[in-house]
Formats: sequence, structure tokens, C-alpha cells
Amino acid sequence: MARTLTTPIQKRFSDIDPFQHVNNVAQQMYFDVGKMEYYEKVLGADALLGDLRIVTVSTSTSYLGQVRMGDPVQVTTTCERIGNKSLTLFQQMLVGGDVRSESRSVMVVFDFPNQCSRPVPDEWRRRLLAE
Repeated sequence: MARTLTTPIQKRFSDIDPFQHVNNVAQQMYFDVGKMEYYEKVLGADALLGDLRIVTVSTSTSYLGQVRMGDPVQVTTTCERIGNKSLTLFQQMLVGGDVRSESRSVMVVFDFPNQCSRPVPDEWRRRLLAE
């Protein structure tokens, strides 16, 4: 089983719409905050700053319930699938343990100096699968 990381989210005033809901665009940013922490803690700084980095090629989000201004929000992130050159992250936005939205993102390992995709490094695989 893959490692799951839980990230507490700090909401900003600008995240809230006139109905006191967290805007869908803000929810996507919360998922990105979870991804960043996941990469830092699970894969290490090289996944963000090295020659081989993770880039998003596809994202799908389902909104299952309201997130309101006063709700305490957490995002869970786990690697659901590891392919040859890609991996799929599954994330959930939780309020008091209840799932309010879910997102799946297909990520590709990208070699920036050579501008091409590469296989998922063995060390990354090991870290993604560690509990």
C-alpha cells in the first residue's frame, strides 16, 4: 500500500465566494498544496528542483459537498498507481472526516534539460510505495 499524507489547509479570505463557500478554483489550489507537501516529504526536494521533475498532464475533480468559510479543511494525498513514465495521485478534501471533493492527477516524470519524459526513477518508486 502506498503512503498517504494529510495536509492541513489554511483558507484565505479570497478563497470564499459571496455564498461563503470555498470556490472550486481555490479547492484545486488546496490540492496543489497537498501535492507540494507530498513531493517534498515523500520524494524529496529533487522532485521539485532537480533535472527530473513531476509535471501534471491530466486532472479530474469531483465536488461532493460544500466547503464553507469556517470549515477546518485537510487534504489527503496518496499515489494510486505507478506506471512506466507516469504516476497517478489520488487526493481527497476532508472536512471533519467527511469527503467534500476528490481529485485524480496523472503526473509524468519530465527531464527538463532534454525536454522529454523519462521512466519513474527506482528511488522514487521505492519512496512512493514505502509506508
